[in-house]
Amino acid sequence: MTRTSSATRGPDENVGFLLAKASQRFNELLVERFAAAGFGDVRASFGSVLVPLFARDGLRLTELAAEARLSKQAMTGLVKRCEEAGLVGRERDRADGRAFVVRLTPRGRAFQAVAAEVLAELDAALVRSLGKRDSAALVRALKGVIEL
Repeated sequence: MTRTSSATRGPDENVGFLLAKASQRFNELLVERFAAAGFGDVRASFGSVLVPLFARDGLRLTELAAEARLSKQAMTGLVKRCEEAGLVGRERDRADGRAFVVRLTPRGRAFQAVAAEVLAELDAALVRSLGKRDSAALVRALKGVIEL
C-alpha cells in the first residue's frame, strides 16, 4: 500500500487546505452577520484583538499579542485598525509609562454584544450541521492543531 503525501492529495483530503477553507468560510459568515448588525467595517481578523479584550479589558499590547499568538508588530497593526474602526483605544499604562494598555471603547462594548450573538448563532448552526458529539470533537481537534 502506498502512502499519498499531503501535497499530492486532492483538496477534499488535504487537511491544511480544508482548515484554511473552513476558516475562510467561517470568517465570511462572521463578516456577513456583522454587516447585517451595523458593523460592516469589522473584519474577522479583529478577533485577535477583540476576543481577548472581551474576556479581560485593559490588556497591554504584549499580553494581547501573546493571547493571539501574534508578534507584537502584527498586533500593533491590528490594534491600529481596531482603533480606526472606533472599537478600541490605547492609553499609557499607569504602572509603566513606556507601555500601552488597550481598552474597548463604547462602540467596542456595543460590538461585544453583537459578536456574542453572532458567535452563538454560528455555534448553533454548527451543532445542527454536525451534531453535538462531532461539534465537540471538532473543538478538541482544533485545539490540538493549535498546540502543534
